[in-house]
Amino acid sequence: MAVILITGGARSGKSTRAEARALNFPGQPVYLATAEALDAEMRERIARHRARRGGHWLEREVPLALVAALAETDGGGARLVDCLTLWLSNLMLGGRDWAKEAAALADALPAQTSPVVLVTNEVGLGIVPDNALARQFRDAAGLLNQTIARVADEVELVVAGLPMRVK
Repeated sequence: MAVILITGGARSGKSTRAEARALNFPGQPVYLATAEALDAEMRERIARHRARRGGHWLEREVPLALVAALAETDGGGARLVDCLTLWLSNLMLGGRDWAKEAAALADALPAQTSPVVLVTNEVGLGIVPDNALARQFRDAAGLLNQTIARVADEVELVVAGLPMRVK
């Protein structure tokens, strides 16, 4: 079993790297999608991701119930969670206690019997946002990433399509 966290900036190659890592494990991979197709631009992004992956993945849409989805899909192939940042956004916009949910995820990951590859965005490397909600999100994303990195067996930072091992 392995828990692998892959982080990086927007369009850094995180998802492609995560897909490759998940496919290296035996069994049929499961794609746990946290994005919701709420507008045309997001529907197009999702379609591009699906086309790139091909049809050999099982796919589940899990905008909120990530811990339950991991429990339900354990025991088979690797699970790819793409991505924690959108999951966090869904939690925050849904008025959920994101810190409690993050702690539950961190507790659940070491108990998994099948590998889990998680994608997340590194959002704290830029300028300080000019509004309170954006600052809260940036801070929450950093704390979520730290929480999951602590329990991960491996952490990679992807820059310009190139993975760098952090842990």
